[in-house]
Amino acid sequence: MPNPDPASIVLASASPRRSDLLTRESVAFEIIPADIPELTRAGERPCELATRLATEKATAVAKRIGSHPARWVLGADTIVVIDESVLGKPTDADNAAQLLGQLKGRTHSVMTGFAWVNTLDLVPHADHVESRVTMFDVSEKAIRDYVATGEPMDKAGAYAVQGMGGKLVDRVDGSIDNVIGLPVENVLARLAELRGRE
Repeated sequence: MPNPDPASIVLASASPRRSDLLTRESVAFEIIPADIPELTRAGERPCELATRLATEKATAVAKRIGSHPARWVLGADTIVVIDESVLGKPTDADNAAQLLGQLKGRTHSVMTGFAWVNTLDLVPHADHVESRVTMFDVSEKAIRDYVATGEPMDKAGAYAVQGMGGKLVDRVDGSIDNVIGLPVENVLARLAELRGRE
């Protein structure tokens, strides 16, 4: 398989946080968001959900753009898990406060599934990374004040560790990039490994 030029990487996500993380590492890429339903299947474990959605996103975009020239497509999906329940993005301010109420004073998991798919063969190479996040036992007022900023509204679990939501976080065990939305070190290491096989 020909080795694609580094600039031919495609990010199958419109997430500005993932773009920022790749840009920080001086990675050249194009953004072509995937448009797939993010539905959970019966009996699916959280890590399986994140990895499957990342694979579906990368595969959908790889099929859409075609194989000439050869390109590597990166899909990713980040989920927040507590008590084996997946917390999605809040539907409104009250729901954001409810989600944060579930997390406060406790430790939860943040999992990002990621998948590389080459447009030449459409074979997915997927994995996931898990971090553990412990939140301060903050007051109801602190939660409401944070929700009022609007920051939680498009974030899984209703907080952004890299933003104002970082004040709610006591500690992160594992990759903080993973909590932001993309475990860049793992993602780029996997791509280097795949390119080494070509």
